[in-house]
Order: sequence, then structure tokens, then C-alpha cells
Amino acid sequence: MAKVSTNITIDSDTKAKAQELFADFGLDLSTAINIFLRQAIRENAIPFPISRKTPSDGTPMKKDETEAESRRPQNGEQ
Repeated sequence: MAKVSTNITIDSDTKAKAQELFADFGLDLSTAINIFLRQAIRENAIPFPISRKTPSDGTPMKKDETEAESRRPQNGEQ
């Protein structure tokens, strides 16, 4: 399969943190992005949940509340 070069724009802090994380797994940024893209194609979807959750009163949830909500089992999961 032929490789092509693609440019993306990301925040420099996000890039540095991602590179540090992926290096711990022995991956470079390009390999990690390719893994993400292949998984998205395999699942025919974004390979993780994306949502904009709001409590019943309509006020936006704080980041820590959103993260806690995403870790909570859904639909009878254990």
C-alpha cells in the first residue's frame, strides 16, 4: 500500500503530551494516528464514545463530572 504524507494542525502542548504517551508504548505519533484511523475504519465509527452530556438542569458538566460519567457502566454493562 502506498504511503501519502498528510498535514494536520494540533496544539503544541497536545502534540508533546501525545508523543510522550505514545513513546511509552514504543510508538511514534504517525503510527499512533494510523492505529486510530484503521480502528475507525474497522468499526465504521469513531472508536470511542463522543458525547456532549448535560445534567437534567441543562448546565454544562464540569470536565471531572464528564470523565466520571464516561467511566460509569452503560446499558447493563459490568
